[in-house]
Amino acid sequence: MVCAFHHKNRKNANWGTVQVIGFSRDTIRFYEKSGLFKLGRKDRRINNYKDYPDSILTKLLILKKLKSFGFTLNESSDFIAMIEERQASCCKVSAKISGKIAVIDDKIRELQQVRRMLANGVALCLNGRAPSIDGNCEMLVP
Repeated sequence: MVCAFHHKNRKNANWGTVQVIGFSRDTIRFYEKSGLFKLGRKDRRINNYKDYPDSILTKLLILKKLKSFGFTLNESSDFIAMIEERQASCCKVSAKISGKIAVIDDKIRELQQVRRMLANGVALCLNGRAPSIDGNCEMLVP
């Protein structure tokens, strides 16, 4: 697969091309140290600048998409491994995504409960609830 950011006159992409994808140098280094991809000596120029092969650019684009969906680095790594092993069938991917949807739904319920508690506390405070003995709002003190 040829990456959309691949320059037609270059074998690999340089840092400027990777910036277009939207990751910082620190993020790219972190991904490399995390083992998501490895650059060999052949992927470096004489001046030690890195050249990123299309395979790495493709992984970065996949990571960006998964990150935008809220997947963690470990979850994203699992998806990438599935793709590399040609095991990312719609059935398997849908099952993993359905699991993520369930986690998101649980988090939404938790956040809605917290929101209700906070809104009730604010309503009580604004309706003349007396502060605690030390004068602090009772929502914050035990």
